[in-house]
Amino acid sequence: MVASNKDRICALLKSIETGDPGPISVVNEARYIQHNPQTHEGSEGLAALFKRLSDTSPRVNIVRAFEDGDFVFAHTEYDFSRRNIGFEVFRFEDGQAVEHWDNIQKRLGPNDSGRSMVDGPTESRDIENTEKNRTLVRSFVENALIAGDPDQIGAFVNTTAFVEHSPGFSDELTALRAALSDIEAINYQHLHRVLAEGDFVLTVCEGERAGKHSSFYDLFRVSDGKITEHWDTVETIAPRSEWKNDNGKF
Repeated sequence: MVASNKDRICALLKSIETGDPGPISVVNEARYIQHNPQTHEGSEGLAALFKRLSDTSPRVNIVRAFEDGDFVFAHTEYDFSRRNIGFEVFRFEDGQAVEHWDNIQKRLGPNDSGRSMVDGPTESRDIENTEKNRTLVRSFVENALIAGDPDQIGAFVNTTAFVEHSPGFSDELTALRAALSDIEAINYQHLHRVLAEGDFVLTVCEGERAGKHSSFYDLFRVSDGKITEHWDTVETIAPRSEWKNDNGKF
């Protein structure tokens, strides 16, 4: 039985922990485009990264992983020298991964609702409504987050049954409403990508948090036409002078 792209990426990420070199073959090293600004371009950069990480006795937990056409996106938990939460996105071409983006944040929490950054459902459902759910989340991001309009929340979010995993917010949505009203606190500016499988939808945005250039990866779960659950990572983007490749974060 041929392994799915999702399974091959999970094996690749797990090989950071196990040291097994086999799964790296999923990557087309000659064409690999790396969008993590802190990682060198190409196969040498990937090999060096894996070697550096292996020296920290790493632990890798792939919490949830999904496929959307040529893309695989995964929600991960890493324990290297410190515990981090990440989202990994890979693009496939001709059966191999040729492009990679990620967003990593130090693990924080639990939040005020007692939830961690990774707990909750892990398997996608409602596959037949993937495109409908993608459209809903895109509209929420554009009309509420980028527009900075807290009054739009009720049109897209099930406010009576919402489950929040972000460490800085809670199920009550009070802090989110306040943040959207304060451009100095959080400022979504550009939506770069929307990936979806069933009831799970990942958005990749660029903006500012506390005045710092930042990337926002938000994972939403949709149920009965409303957003009912949310996870995220927020990462400050290093100054361009510190980048180790010229591909850009997005």
